Amino acid sequence: MFSLTEVASLNDVQPKYRILKPWWDVFMDYIGVIMLMLAIFSGTMQLSKDQVACLPILEKCINPEAAQNRLVCPTSVLGSAPSTTTDLPDSVANELLTTQPTHLKREDRWSKPRGRQTNLDFQQYVFVNQKCYHDALPWYNKYFPYLALIHTIMLMVSSNFWFKYPKTSSKIEHFVSILGRCFESPWTTKALSETACEDSEEKQRFTGGVVFQKHVSSDDNSQSTPLMDTPKVQFPTEKLIAEAPSLTTLDKKDGEQAKALFEKVRKFRVHVEDSDFIYKLYVAQTAIKALKIVLILSYTSAFASEISFSHICRPEIESLIGYDQFFCTHNMAFMLRKLLFTFMAMICLYGLVCLYTLYWLFRRPLKEYSFEKVREESSFSDIPDVKNDFAFLLHMVDQYDQLYSKRFGVFLSEVSENKLREISLNHEWTFEKLRQHVTSNAQDEQELHLFMLSGLPNAVFDLTDLEVLKLELIPEVRISAKVSQMTSLRELHLYHCPAKVEQTAFTFFRDHLRCLHIKFTDVAEIPSWIYLLRSLKELNLIGNLNSEHNKMIGLESLRDLRHLRTLYLKSNLNKIPTNLTELSPHLTKLVIHNDATKLLVLNSLKKMTSLVDLELQNCDLERIPHAIFSLANLQELDLKNNNIRTIEEIISFQHLRRLMCLKLWYNKITAIPTSIGLVKSLESLVICQNKLETLPPALFHLPKLRHIDLSHNCISSIPVEVGYLHNLQHFAITGNKVEVLPNQLFKCSKLKVLCVGQNSITSIPEAIGQLVQLSHLELKGNCLDCLPFQLGQCRRLRKNLLFVEEHLFNTLPLEVKESISTSD
Repeated sequence: MFSLTEVASLNDVQPKYRILKPWWDVFMDYIGVIMLMLAIFSGTMQLSKDQVACLPILEKCINPEAAQNRLVCPTSVLGSAPSTTTDLPDSVANELLTTQPTHLKREDRWSKPRGRQTNLDFQQYVFVNQKCYHDALPWYNKYFPYLALIHTIMLMVSSNFWFKYPKTSSKIEHFVSILGRCFESPWTTKALSETACEDSEEKQRFTGGVVFQKHVSSDDNSQSTPLMDTPKVQFPTEKLIAEAPSLTTLDKKDGEQAKALFEKVRKFRVHVEDSDFIYKLYVAQTAIKALKIVLILSYTSAFASEISFSHICRPEIESLIGYDQFFCTHNMAFMLRKLLFTFMAMICLYGLVCLYTLYWLFRRPLKEYSFEKVREESSFSDIPDVKNDFAFLLHMVDQYDQLYSKRFGVFLSEVSENKLREISLNHEWTFEKLRQHVTSNAQDEQELHLFMLSGLPNAVFDLTDLEVLKLELIPEVRISAKVSQMTSLRELHLYHCPAKVEQTAFTFFRDHLRCLHIKFTDVAEIPSWIYLLRSLKELNLIGNLNSEHNKMIGLESLRDLRHLRTLYLKSNLNKIPTNLTELSPHLTKLVIHNDATKLLVLNSLKKMTSLVDLELQNCDLERIPHAIFSLANLQELDLKNNNIRTIEEIISFQHLRRLMCLKLWYNKITAIPTSIGLVKSLESLVICQNKLETLPPALFHLPKLRHIDLSHNCISSIPVEVGYLHNLQHFAITGNKVEVLPNQLFKCSKLKVLCVGQNSITSIPEAIGQLVQLSHLELKGNCLDCLPFQLGQCRRLRKNLLFVEEHLFNTLPLEVKESISTSD
């Protein structure tokens, strides 16, 4: 027989799983323990005391009435015993002696004999008893304890099968582990306590007569807000938010553990919500237990009547002992009958609990779980409802203690996660650490660049002398009212950073911000509040602005940016948005980088008569757009990286009296028309990275031309007319096929930069010494044998800006090398 300790291990569920065992499972476990004890007790008793005792039934004493009542013949029927013990067999005599009163003498004991002689000895009685135990005793009397034990074990296994099954045990173990950590996490207590504090503060503000504006709505025209200036423009309420109470610090270790819990909960939810296998398995095992109960009760009640104290046995061994019938008694019958009824009572009680469990499983949707009550009691209104196995596990936990689900819901809230990130972020990024990351940019401005943080540290707002703030790949940017301390801030960069701005902060930006850079994936990500920054002078938008989304820009409108002067669009436009014409009265610079998308419609440019600087880069243009020729105030035109092959339209540039800079670089231009000589106002021409082979002499009759870049073309010679450019300061013809530098080039006495590298030049004329203002000279990549010593006359030339092979530099006289190598 099994010991209680060994069998109890079958029902051994780890203590941590108790939160998933509702009261009915616990109650059934206790019933199972009682049934197990009954089975073990009855089995132990049966092994130690179970036996039958049989006596033969004489044929002449049997009458129907006696046989029916299972009684042996009385003494009057059986007759008297022999007068002396010597007439009896020894075994029977010994048995009779032991049954006589002890106070009588031996001869007196046989004075009143009882019963009839059977002629059976002791060994024959033992044999008959064993034979009748196996033949006459019903099988249920003998195997009831074992059946009870087996049934109990099967019910125990069924009750805890979902904890052991491989496809569910891993999920359950993971869930219990996460739930326990969430329950014990310091962040859970902190988040709920701060919720209570916030609720009390809200109540105090309300009872004190002050109305707290949670969100700024564009529909509320009765309040004095920035949106009053443009009532036609509507904005999502989440963009302008109320000032939030400050959060206290949290231990760094606890914060890291809480952040890890948020990630685990997120992944576990995705993993568990995709199926309802745990729910189905629990329903199945409960139904199987109910079927087992029905089966046990059906056959147990049928066999219960067979447990009896007396039995008639016919062992069919008359040839051995001379008797064919025996009357037997079962000494365990009374005990087994009591244990059986107790077992059946426990089974019935177990079955009732199973039925209640099935009723609970089907009377409510357990595959859906709502945190509505938690949302009402806390500020975490974004806690999502869950479904499938995740919902079922939470329903089971509620049967243990609803506080577990409430504390677990904190880790399903994005608001809670953002608060935790904010606390951890402020703990890590202190004022001293941020100060170390402040640098000076090319414009000698104080600049801070924050990249891939979880949020915006509060200490940023203490950098009062900061002028440029760059935020990149920060998922949650919350700009509080403290930004008004940053009186020097003029430029803000938001690269893939959804920004939420408090109303006070928005007011500050509206009056102080001058330059804004925004990089986005979709136009809907552009913060709507930027269209009300009335002091903004420069706006840079980098992202998807194709034709399908152009209407969205029109809806938001740029008409209120009255002080905007520069607009930079890096996108994939098919046409220039029509609403940009609303900026035409005051827009002076327009830059469009189109990422190789063909820009088809440019008629809107005609209305932008105030444009001074226009850049149409990578727009797949094949010719110079005619709309440009209407821009009378245009001073600089950049058509970089297009597909322009001919520039015959350049003759129309003569009407652009103020055009000073023309950039046609990175195109496919094969020739410069002679009509370029009509553009008298031109001061800078950049036409590098094209396919030019010759240069027209008219190019060098432009009196104001100071900067020429002809690099990386196929030019083989420089016209001698280059000497007419008396104002030339920068001349670059690197990467061509030039073999000779004309002496007229060195008559350009104002030349400061000369780049003639990567050509086929064999010698440098001595006239180079006339370029007394030359400070930058590039000669590397030619066929030179030596350098003229007249380089020493170029007093401003220094070695760091002299790009030439080292062995050529060593051909210079020592004093020239020392002069060039000397730093100012």
